[in-house]
Amino acid sequence: MNKVVQRLLVFFIGLPLVICLVWFNQFHHIELHVLVFAASLLATSELYAMLAHKFSLQARPVVLIASVIIPFIAALAALLEFKVSIINYAFLFVLLLCMAYEVLSANSFENSLSHLVTSVFVIFYAGFLPSFVSRMTIHEHSREFIAFFFLMVCMCDSVAWFFGILFGKNNKGFIKASPNKSIAGFLGGFAGTMLTAFVAHLLFPEIFYGSVVKILLFGFFVAFVAIAGDLVESVIKRSAEVKDSGTIIPGRGGVLDSIDSIVFVAPVYYFGINFLF
Repeated sequence: MNKVVQRLLVFFIGLPLVICLVWFNQFHHIELHVLVFAASLLATSELYAMLAHKFSLQARPVVLIASVIIPFIAALAALLEFKVSIINYAFLFVLLLCMAYEVLSANSFENSLSHLVTSVFVIFYAGFLPSFVSRMTIHEHSREFIAFFFLMVCMCDSVAWFFGILFGKNNKGFIKASPNKSIAGFLGGFAGTMLTAFVAHLLFPEIFYGSVVKILLFGFFVAFVAIAGDLVESVIKRSAEVKDSGTIIPGRGGVLDSIDSIVFVAPVYYFGINFLF
């Protein structure tokens, strides 16, 4: 099965399954919390493996546990209706634990800076950022907001890919981090996300309320951050000299390859809906 077919199957089967999972809300989206936790665990493992090509890291179990504590606490906060600020405290707590672990476990300290910097980065990227998806579940209109969060991010990626194939042959290579990306693809990503935001406004005007300009600008910024997230992961992979973060998802690579835009957009989208809607 070629990559195009695999990618289409993921879009037409995987995305609807995630939307259904969100829409049929049970016990504060408990299924979504499990999915976020699992994605964080796998993404942490993949990111750890990539960084290990270039850096000396703390023990793998320490980094994995420290990272997934955050989405676990985020799920508890939503399910037990705690204040979301506890997630930020958990993030600071695990960072302090990693620092304490380095102090107590290191026999020599020539690699300690590398250990600490990489642990902080992995925990932030694969643990803390995904927690913003869990934070959305406490919102009054969580189904609509989360469903269109996934739709906007996936439409950015998919329409960008489709436009790139159709119109991007002669306008590639202007971004060194990802030379296969094209101007046409980027424009398609913006168009797909802004169109999805407009559809959200049409279907749920009482939730995604305001002027059309406001809605389109919201979609524009979501697309901008989604594209930035994809490019940042490309930079990480190029620096680590790996093609994909993994092989678990057909046509896409690893989990990190599939959630790079999601984890970047999640905090922006979360603050955006709280501020704008």
